[in-house]
Amino acid sequence: MAEEKLTLIVTRQDSPESPAYEETFKVNYRKNMNIISALMETQKNPVNANGQSVAPVQWESNCLEEVCGACSMVINGEPRQACSTLVDKLEQPIRVAPMSTFPVVRDLVVDRSRMFDSLKKVKAWVPIDGTHDLGPGPRMPEKKRQWAYELSKCMTCGVCLEACPNVNSKSDFIGPAPLSQVRLFNSHPTGEMNKSERLEALMEDGGLAGCGNSQNCVQVCPKGIPLTTSIAALNRDTNIQSFKNFFGSDNAY
Repeated sequence: MAEEKLTLIVTRQDSPESPAYEETFKVNYRKNMNIISALMETQKNPVNANGQSVAPVQWESNCLEEVCGACSMVINGEPRQACSTLVDKLEQPIRVAPMSTFPVVRDLVVDRSRMFDSLKKVKAWVPIDGTHDLGPGPRMPEKKRQWAYELSKCMTCGVCLEACPNVNSKSDFIGPAPLSQVRLFNSHPTGEMNKSERLEALMEDGGLAGCGNSQNCVQVCPKGIPLTTSIAALNRDTNIQSFKNFFGSDNAY
């Protein structure tokens, strides 16, 4: 019996300056395979549907269990994780393309520096260097820890930025993921020391005002993070911060 084949149409690009083009592959099918498995077949046998030998398709992946966020791409028009997207649940033929929000490096590999630079801008970390000798920090109340844990699931995959219509080459909007991380680190008992700095960063160009409330982000997030809830909470927090700035008081509530 002839082995069952799967049609995979990949949007490719040889370099950042090269034009994009589509290439079709016929890959060996097996039940319950994911998109990463299909792409691996193109690497094992880099021959397109016309029988021509081509350069192997390039993409990023690491954990293969929806933790690292590296394998983000657009699959049948929807941004998602290739490792957790099963072939059997997709319409055929399957179309795979790089995320358009980020510059393409090659094929399905994109440069997500825009997102990481935004995380730096909002200080998305708790500055504890040099504090080891002070002992353990304050404990977080259990009720707060429960919802903060949901925010901590973000794996900086970039899918929410890809789905957001306000994140594009003509906009400097930082996007949903960095916004949600501000809420996460502002909720931390130690991270709260830099709360005003993070909020003021959101009040600058490219910050919270860039959100159009389309809510696409929360629909595509592979980890189910309540991104729109965070954005709503940050709207309140930035309003309070603006009053503090206006009246010159760090103690206003």
